[in-house]
Amino acid sequence: MRVGITGHRGLSTEVEERIRAMLGEVVSGYEASELVAVSCIADGPDAWFAEAVLKHGGRLEVVVPAVEYRENLPEWHHATYDVLLSRAADVHETGMTASTPEAHQAGSEILVGLVDELVAVWDGKPARGYGGTADVVAYAERCGTPVRILWPEGASR
Repeated sequence: MRVGITGHRGLSTEVEERIRAMLGEVVSGYEASELVAVSCIADGPDAWFAEAVLKHGGRLEVVVPAVEYRENLPEWHHATYDVLLSRAADVHETGMTASTPEAHQAGSEILVGLVDELVAVWDGKPARGYGGTADVVAYAERCGTPVRILWPEGASR
């Protein structure tokens, strides 16, 4: 089973703890030997899901939206990004250089095309900018890819 991840970044510590627990529950529902996470490994749910799948014994494939993607992530996340990228069984690239909203959406579209299911850490609200979680969910739904939405009750961004 190939499972993709998309989700909001910049969540509070309290929401992070709840999301990590929810992602752990999702991951534990799969047979480790058959589970492949597909992630852009950005800070937040992308990385948390990848870490949970690897800890569970599954495999990781990474989608890199742009050559300059890593440099546009928070500096404090670079070490985690590098570790996860080094553990990837496969890496998929868009061929784009600049880390723009268009590149992020292109990466997400590649991700959706690779998976059997998409997990979305999403509050159900419109994207704050092109290529946001809502846009990825809408794309997956248009493609017929099942989407599992996770959002803690009462949580806010």
